[in-house]
Amino acid sequence: MKTYLSIISLLVLLGGCTSLPPAIKDFPVTNVPYHTLSQNIEAYKDTPLRWGGVIIDVENEKDFTLVQVLFYPLDYKGYPQLNKESEGRFVIESSEFLDPAVYAKDSEITVAGTLKGDIERTIGNKIIRVPLISATAIYLWPKDYRYYYYGPGRYSYPPYPYSGYYYGYPFFFRGYYGPYRYWW
Repeated sequence: MKTYLSIISLLVLLGGCTSLPPAIKDFPVTNVPYHTLSQNIEAYKDTPLRWGGVIIDVENEKDFTLVQVLFYPLDYKGYPQLNKESEGRFVIESSEFLDPAVYAKDSEITVAGTLKGDIERTIGNKIIRVPLISATAIYLWPKDYRYYYYGPGRYSYPPYPYSGYYYGYPFFFRGYYGPYRYWW
């Protein structure tokens, strides 16, 4: 009985620490793949989206802030899956001031909002057009989220690369700890 109570309390604790705010989690979204949307942005204008990725740059203008993000697909919790391949960039437009020290480069972010259209961005000497999302809600993931949720050495937390079959070291299987996987 004591074991069940400790397991339930641990699940409640982890669930409370890692959930998205209701403004993002409950936002009605349309599941449109990035590559499909980026090929015909005008056809999906005003579409509600929930996207995420890694912050590349933050630009504060007089009345709004633009956050350039490297797109990664989201997992079932709304967290950017950095183990998947990035498909491109998008820009978040927020009417609020977003401090570049808080919304720092390489921070992971999830946004809920509507597709406003596209915007030109300059990368090196090349000018590209990327989707522009008008943000309804923005969630900046804590820096140590991966460490505390997945544990050290799991799911692309440095220094170990992601592997669906890696469960940390030492490996625990059938009551024994060991450095290798046994499949008996």
